[in-house]
Amino acid sequence: MKSPDEIHALMARLDELYPMEGVCYLEYDEPWHLLISTILSAQCTDSRVNMVTPGLFGKYPTLEALAAADQNDLEDCIKSTGFYHSKAHHIIETAQTLLNKFGGELPQSMESLTELPGVGRKTANLMRGFIFGIPSVIVDTHVKRISGKLGLTGHTDPYKIEMDLRHLLPEEHWTRYNTQIIAHGRTVCLARSPKCAQCKLSEFCDEYIKTSPGS
Repeated sequence: MKSPDEIHALMARLDELYPMEGVCYLEYDEPWHLLISTILSAQCTDSRVNMVTPGLFGKYPTLEALAAADQNDLEDCIKSTGFYHSKAHHIIETAQTLLNKFGGELPQSMESLTELPGVGRKTANLMRGFIFGIPSVIVDTHVKRISGKLGLTGHTDPYKIEMDLRHLLPEEHWTRYNTQIIAHGRTVCLARSPKCAQCKLSEFCDEYIKTSPGS
């Protein structure tokens, strides 16, 4: 595990490399839009979701409209995001639950958010971080993969990774760590062909240090 000084240096480097990465990559106008977009983003790229949601929210402009949607019609709207049958089912149920149990408002607590169909800790943390400004560790595929390389966790289970990062990282950096690591994973630390020679985090990367010549 990294020392507090190493963590401080790593956070400073991330802020230097990705100073603007504190904004969610999913586009939304209303809090519930982000929730639905995040459900759609499972096994799908943010860019694809952002292509689909304008038409989706144009057809279903309110939670009431979404709650009353015909599932087959909804599936047609979201088909290109993949897994559209289960996503449509979860979206309709989530809209109904928000209306019936939470008065149409997005709840803040982890417990209430994870009561919503199709919403796990990753989605709940994303809502808490970006909608409510509550420091939150959001463990997506990039955070899971790169946090392991950086020696911030030895786990593969998302919950255990979240707990490790909550323990190690300064709370004020929790939410933007996610978008910074996504940016790094998309441009440098690619899953299939990481650009290690160009990486400005290599001095912090346990995997690079272990595999580099002379190690």
